[in-house]
Amino acid sequence: MPKPLTDQEKRKQISVRGLAGVENVADLKTNFNRHLHFTLVKDRNVSTKRDYYFALAHTVRDHLVGRWIRTQQHYYETDPKRVYYLSLEFYMGRTLQNTMVNLALENACDEALYQLGLDMEELQDIEEDAGLGNGGLGRLAACFLDSMASLGLAAYGYGIRYEFGIFNQKIVNGWQIEEADDWLRYGNPWEKARPEYMRPVHFYGRVEHTPDGVKWVDTQVVLALPYDTPVPGYRNNIVNTMRLWSAKAPCEFNLKDFNVGGYIQAVLDRNLAENISRVLYPNDNFFEGKELRLKQEYFVVAATLQDIIRRFKASKFGSTEVVRMDLSKLPDKVAIQLNDTHPALAIPELMRILVDEEKLTWESAWDITVRTCAYTNHTVLPEALERWPVDLFQNLLPRHLQIIYEINRRHLEHISSLYPGDHDRLRRMSLIEEGEQKKINMAHLCIVGSHAVNGVARIHSDIIKNTVFKDFYDVDPQKFQNKTNGITPRRWLVMCNPGLAEVIAERIGEDYIRDLGQLKKLLKFVDDDAFIRDVAKIKQENKMKFAVHLEEHYKVKINPNSMFDIQVKRIHEYKRQLLNCLHIITFYNRIKKEPNKSWTPRTIMIGGKAAPGYHMAKSIIRLITAIGEVVNNDPVVGDRLKVIFLENYRVTLAEKAIPAADLSEQISTAGTEASGTGNMKFMLNGALTIGTMDGANVEMAEEAGEENLFIFGMRVEDVEAMDKKGYDAVEYYNRIPELKQAMDQVSGGFFSPSQPDLFKDIVNMLMHHDRFKVFADYEDYIKCQEKVNALYKNPKEWTKKVIHNIAGCGTLKWMLKYEKELHPAAEFGLSCGLECNGQQECLDTSGC
Repeated sequence: MPKPLTDQEKRKQISVRGLAGVENVADLKTNFNRHLHFTLVKDRNVSTKRDYYFALAHTVRDHLVGRWIRTQQHYYETDPKRVYYLSLEFYMGRTLQNTMVNLALENACDEALYQLGLDMEELQDIEEDAGLGNGGLGRLAACFLDSMASLGLAAYGYGIRYEFGIFNQKIVNGWQIEEADDWLRYGNPWEKARPEYMRPVHFYGRVEHTPDGVKWVDTQVVLALPYDTPVPGYRNNIVNTMRLWSAKAPCEFNLKDFNVGGYIQAVLDRNLAENISRVLYPNDNFFEGKELRLKQEYFVVAATLQDIIRRFKASKFGSTEVVRMDLSKLPDKVAIQLNDTHPALAIPELMRILVDEEKLTWESAWDITVRTCAYTNHTVLPEALERWPVDLFQNLLPRHLQIIYEINRRHLEHISSLYPGDHDRLRRMSLIEEGEQKKINMAHLCIVGSHAVNGVARIHSDIIKNTVFKDFYDVDPQKFQNKTNGITPRRWLVMCNPGLAEVIAERIGEDYIRDLGQLKKLLKFVDDDAFIRDVAKIKQENKMKFAVHLEEHYKVKINPNSMFDIQVKRIHEYKRQLLNCLHIITFYNRIKKEPNKSWTPRTIMIGGKAAPGYHMAKSIIRLITAIGEVVNNDPVVGDRLKVIFLENYRVTLAEKAIPAADLSEQISTAGTEASGTGNMKFMLNGALTIGTMDGANVEMAEEAGEENLFIFGMRVEDVEAMDKKGYDAVEYYNRIPELKQAMDQVSGGFFSPSQPDLFKDIVNMLMHHDRFKVFADYEDYIKCQEKVNALYKNPKEWTKKVIHNIAGCGTLKWMLKYEKELHPAAEFGLSCGLECNGQQECLDTSGC
C-alpha cells in the first residue's frame, strides 16, 4: 500500500500550472491528432515542428471557444457597462503558454505531448511574437486586457492589425540593422476574421452645409475588416475580445479608370488604401507627423466608434435588433479609455456622429462625449507630444477640423469668462497653436474632451498637474487623477517564473495570483532560512538556464555565479544607457588597475531597440557593443566582467531575462520616465533595483522600504534647480578623475581603435548639450554600485531584501480600481461564475 502523501507533497501536486487529469490528457491527444489531420491536413510522417505547434495551438484554442461565446452571451443578457480600451499598440508577445496558464492546461498539454514524443517548450518557441507595440505603452495595453478579463470586466481592446509589427533587430558589426517583422507569414491560429462586421472609413472629401445639416461628401472610402483575438481571464471562465482592424480597399476602388484602360493600375493602387494597416510606426516617445500615421489614428477610431454605437444600440437584453435609440444613455453603458493621444480623434469623431448623423444638439452631444471619454497621458517629453499641422487635417479630415475649431471656440470662451483679459493664458490653453505653421495640440483636445485625465505614476501625475497641464488643472482640478501603471502577474510571474510562483504558493497559497495584495504575507518569511534558501535556489536555476541561452546566442562564456545586472528598455537618451556604459568602463578600469583585488563578478546585459531614425540611440548601441568587444576579450578581466548587448529585445526575451536578473537598472533622469513597468516585473521576479527617484520607482521604494532598493541621484526638485542654475558637464569632467578617464577612452578611440572618432557625436552631446545630465548623477551612481557589490557578497542579506521587494509588490495593486475610478457611476460586467467546460454547444454569437 502506498505511503500517504505529506502536506508538502500534496501542495506540490496542486501546481500553479494546473493538474494533468488522465481523461484530460487523453482528450488533448485525440484533439491534437484530429487537428493535425483535419485542420493541417498532415500525418505524422510529413508533419513539421511548425505543424505540431499549429495543432497544439488549435487544440488549446478549442478550450477557449465555448467560454468565449458564453462570455459574450452573458454580456448581452446582463447588459453591463462596457470598457473600450483604444490603443494604437498592443504588445502581446506569444499567446499559447499564456492561454494554457489561464485555462490551467499547462501540465496536461505537457504530458499529452510527452506521450506523443514531442517537447512542448520546443513547440512554444515556434510561435511568433505579436509585436504590435514599441515598448511600455503597448505592453501596458496587453497587461490591462489580461487583468480586465481576470476581473470579469466587460472589456474590449481595439487597435490595428499591423501586417508588420516592431522590426526585428539584428546586430551587424556592432550596429543595429532593422528587418521587417513578417509575423503573419505562416498565419495566426489565435485570430478569427469577422467580415460581417466590416465598416467603411472615410478620408479627404469636402464639407457641405445643407438644410438637413452638415454633410461630409466626395470622400475616399477604406474598409475596416475586424479580426478578433480571445483574451482569457485567469481560471474564471471569462474570455474577452481584442478586436484589431485591417484595412481593405473597397471592390470599386479607383475602378472608374477601368474604362480608360487603367484596370491593372487601378487594381495595383488598391495597395495604397491597404497600406494603412501595413506597418507599426517604430517610434517610442517621439512624434513623427506623417500623413499615414494620422490615417492610422483616424482609421482605428472611426471603425471602433461605429462598432461601439452598433453594439450599444443592439445590446439591450440580448437582442440583436436595434432596440436602444436614446444616445443620452451612452455614458452609462460605454466607457472609452484613450491610451495616450494617439486615439484622440475619438472625441471629434464621436461629436461628428452625434451631431451630423444622430442629429443631437451640440450641447447634448458634448455632454455625452465628455462623460464617455477618459484620457491616459504617458509622457511629458516635449518631442513626444502630438501636434498635427492644421493643413494636413484640412485635407484629410475637413469635417473634424471644423469640429475641433468649434470645440476650441467654446473652450476659449469658457476660459475667457473665468480669466477676463488674460490673453497669454488663452494662448497657452488653446487647442490650436499659432505660429509659422498652425498645429492642433492633441493632448489639449484630450483634456478638454474627457471627464478624467490620469498620469501613470504618482510623481508623473504631480508633474502634469504642476507643469505641463497646470493651466487645465487650475480650471478643473477634480478631472486629474493618478493611476500608477501595472503588470499582469499571470504572464510576469506564473508563466515566466513558475519555480518562484510555486515557492510562494507553498507558503501563502495561490490566491495571490488573482490578488497581489496577498504577497504582503511573505514578510512573515523574511527570516525563514528554508524560504530564503528556496528563493535563492530558484534564482540560481533561472540564471543557469539563461546562461545556456546566452552562451548559445553570443558565444561568450558566462559565469553563472556572477551578478546578472540587466538594463532592458527602448534605447533613448533619457533612459541613460550611457550612465550604465560609464559605470562599465569605470569598473573595467578598476579591475585593470588592481587585478588581484577580490571584485564582485558581474555579467552586465543591456538590451533594447533604437528607433530607426534616431541616430544618437543607434550610436549608443554601437558604443555598448564596442565596450563589450574590448572587455570580453581582455584576459586580465577574465570572468569578472562580461558585457552583452541583448539582441532583438522583445516580450519573449523579457520572459527569459527578467526571472534571471539579480540587479535591475532603472536610471532615468528624475522627472522623465512617466512610470516604467519593466521595473515592476524585475521586482516581482526577485531582482533588486538600482534607480533614481523617478516614475514608479518612487512608489516601489515606498512599498518595499527605501533601504531595500539602491536609490541614488538627483530628485525632481534637484533637476529643476539645476535647470535654473545651468548644467555644466565640463565642470564634472574636470573634477572627477575616473569620469575623465572613461570619457577620454571613449573620445580617444580606446573602444574603436580602427576609427578613433567613431563616438564623437556621443562625446559632444555628453559634454555640451546633454538634456539628461548624465555626469551630474555619475558619482552617486558609482558609489551606489559599490554598495550593490558589497551586499551581493552576502547572499543571505541580499535574498532577504529580495523577499522584501516581492512582498512590496502586494500593495501596488496595479489594476483593481482602474476602470471603476476613471469611469464611475455604473456597474461593469463581473464574472459570470459559469463552470463551463469550454466544450458545450452554445447559441449563436451574431451579437458580438
